[in-house]
Amino acid sequence: MFLYLLGLVAFLFLYRWYRERKRVGNESDKYVYITGCDSGFGNLLARHLDKLGYRVIASCFTEKGEDELKKAASERLTTLHLDVANTDSVNKAATIIKTQVGEKGLWAVVNNAGVSVPSANCDWLTIEDYKSMLDVNLNGVIAVTLSVLQLIKKARGRVVNVASVFGRISPIGGPYAVSKYGVEAFNDSLRRNMKCFGVKVLCIEPGFFKTGVTDTEILRKSLEKMWDKLPEEIKEEYGHDYLDKVNELMLKTLAKMPDTDLMKVVGCMEHAISAVHPRTRYSPGWDAKFFWLPLSYMPTFIADPLLLKDTVMPQKCTM
Repeated sequence: MFLYLLGLVAFLFLYRWYRERKRVGNESDKYVYITGCDSGFGNLLARHLDKLGYRVIASCFTEKGEDELKKAASERLTTLHLDVANTDSVNKAATIIKTQVGEKGLWAVVNNAGVSVPSANCDWLTIEDYKSMLDVNLNGVIAVTLSVLQLIKKARGRVVNVASVFGRISPIGGPYAVSKYGVEAFNDSLRRNMKCFGVKVLCIEPGFFKTGVTDTEILRKSLEKMWDKLPEEIKEEYGHDYLDKVNELMLKTLAKMPDTDLMKVVGCMEHAISAVHPRTRYSPGWDAKFFWLPLSYMPTFIADPLLLKDTVMPQKCTM
């Protein structure tokens, strides 16, 4: 009986592998709009799709990002300035794209732009700290998608949303996981809404990769900034050496955990854009597949102790 089950599992994996190999083709006729192309996944994806022959529209937050990307790509790739948190900027970009794609429509939008700070314990933050990140990581995703959705419907194309494993489980305080849970919810509702229009909506849920999101220097400075603004009462609750302990743990963890092979994520993005039968969700990274996602299905009485096991506890912790 065991061998029959093993054979069935092997057959299903082989069938999925074969089915997912087929590509849509005609890359030179397909426009792909990518946000957050200054660095990291977005930058690498833009250059990768350009080499495959797609007509890439790469949005960057800085002029430097635009200039460097243009130098690294062919003349097919075009860039534009975009601040996903600014409605006027999003609408201006959409107008440019509408003129550029014409009657072909837009084959895909990849919502990749995101930030990881401010991140800290919930009682260190204000509502404004939450709003600043949600404006980029969640509202920005929604705004960009809605601004070009009619163009995607015209092409019967794709919406690719970059969430995170932290959209499935929330091991840290602050707005980051909140924003990614929101992206997951938007992704699910949009996928069901768009099915009858032939539009596929896919979600990328990466684990830890070495990008600006996991940059220890950026995270350390953000924590120190948050700590300096805290009232003395909260500092005493946590202990005046708490920040040093957290920084030490963060440096140790992020020195060994992030994967340096960004193509694992970019490969998933490319498959979501180009496969005839893309997956609904992609979870690149061994930590995502074998730790974070399984942990997200665990009952709370198992997940909480595992997540708190190596956490630096406040001095006045009473648990």
